Amino acid sequence: MKSLLGEERSFIIESDDDDDEEDPAHRDAGAADEDDDGSSSDSSSCATPRAGAGGDGSHPNSYTNQWPQSYRQSIDILSSVQSPSLSFLGTPTLSRLSNSFLNSSFRGKTPEIISNLVKPLLRPTTSDEQQQQQQHEDIRKSSQYLLPSKKPSLQQIPEDQKAPAIGHGPSPYQQCSYTQGVMNGINVLCGVGILSTPYAIKQGGWLGLVILCVFAVLAWYTGVLLRRCLDSTEGLQTYPDIGHAAFGTYGRIAISIILYVELYACCIEYLILESDNLSKLFPNVHISIWGLALNSHVFFAILTTLVVMPTTWLRDLTCLSYISAGGVVATILLVICLFWIGVVDDVGFEHKGSTLNLPGIPIAIGLYGYCYSGHGVFPNIYSSLKNRNQFPSIMFTCIGLSTVLFAATAVMGYKMFGESTESQFTLNLPQNLVVSKIAIWATVANPITKYALTITPLAMSLEELLPRSQQKYSNVIMLRSALVISTLIVALSVPFFALVMALIGSLLAMLVTYILPCACFLAILKTKVAWHQVVVCSFIIVVGVTCACVGTYSSISGIIQNYS
Repeated sequence: MKSLLGEERSFIIESDDDDDEEDPAHRDAGAADEDDDGSSSDSSSCATPRAGAGGDGSHPNSYTNQWPQSYRQSIDILSSVQSPSLSFLGTPTLSRLSNSFLNSSFRGKTPEIISNLVKPLLRPTTSDEQQQQQQHEDIRKSSQYLLPSKKPSLQQIPEDQKAPAIGHGPSPYQQCSYTQGVMNGINVLCGVGILSTPYAIKQGGWLGLVILCVFAVLAWYTGVLLRRCLDSTEGLQTYPDIGHAAFGTYGRIAISIILYVELYACCIEYLILESDNLSKLFPNVHISIWGLALNSHVFFAILTTLVVMPTTWLRDLTCLSYISAGGVVATILLVICLFWIGVVDDVGFEHKGSTLNLPGIPIAIGLYGYCYSGHGVFPNIYSSLKNRNQFPSIMFTCIGLSTVLFAATAVMGYKMFGESTESQFTLNLPQNLVVSKIAIWATVANPITKYALTITPLAMSLEELLPRSQQKYSNVIMLRSALVISTLIVALSVPFFALVMALIGSLLAMLVTYILPCACFLAILKTKVAWHQVVVCSFIIVVGVTCACVGTYSSISGIIQNYS
């Protein structure tokens, strides 16, 4: 592995260390030029984007002042990345988030307006009120540094009051060790996608596993490209920031929408999964409401929605974040249960299956692609590391271990159930076995803890767009409830787990994981990219576009056929 990682620097892009070391005289001259031009930019906080960086050429701090400003905090919660602030929606620890996005959203407004948005669900004690008042006073005092329209120049800020420089010195976000980074990466990758890997072999045949391995290698490579993009310009921390640096404001918005649609689609998958597995446990459940008969699938989809909806109203998701981090344990438990049923409970591994099934390859592409749809989180993991030079190794480890789990589950599941393999291998497990019930309940419990964490980034981004007068907690609850209900409606309208997953993997995962990282890398570092890097990136883009087109067409066709 060391030899592979050792080649990464020369294969991806040459080191930019020489460019980072700026001559002191040049810095002084640059500061003087800024003063002469009347610029209010703080040259000690951010560097000018390097040559080749796309976008509008704005100051790098503007990356965190444009929609979506809540992406960093909300994705940190989702991925369980350690962060100094995992809370939101009005807890006292919202001060950091309010500094970064509430103030910039309501620039020029008084902190009293912000205080209306950060009231806790229960009325605080007197000490809590005093703490909040002190925090809002701090916001008032610091707002002159946070708001671009009011930020003074370097000479106007005393040395002991200057904002910390971005990208220099220890950051409060840089807290994750190597092991934590690997665990966070595996937690993101090993989600519900592992349930459909046996079905992917059924669709594409045994040779389809080659697609899984190719996707794994390309996902590692594009993950390292995201790192090079983040290192290319001061102030970049998230995937939308990379899109902004590469293609300007429109690129930031487009990439953000793609990422949020992917998260929304994952929430739909959670509801379909819950409905399928709970109806397997309780197949005889039927209910009639006002003359409307609900079968077990519809009933459990509605029940799951009612259970997860209150969790989306929580002001502090830290507890859910820690619980959902157990997704790694749940995934390993599923693999162990599958192995146990095959070996100990004498189900056996006797099915041979087909070597290659060309008509099913497009669906297999989407299912395998879904397994590597974690690139929206990887920039956050990179920004959270204590030692960022370990990121390629962390990517290699988490993707490698995840691929082993995917392949092991796919092989065991298909060998056990053969052509009768269903969209989720848990639906094939014998109902009379205790181990089967453990596996199914582990599958059911995990999405319930992750649903709120997955929908929260989208909800927070929409809340940013609300008018100031409408940003009340009651309106926030209504908006989030509407989002949850909309996922239920879609899940009941398209209750095809494998086809929906294949559609997500073909359309959205191909964009986020393969196409956009290469496109952003070429756009940001076009003046420093070697010819062989251009060839590799172009190859990945072509592969990604081809897989996206073929897989999306097949998935949509399959959904239409199921209706007809």
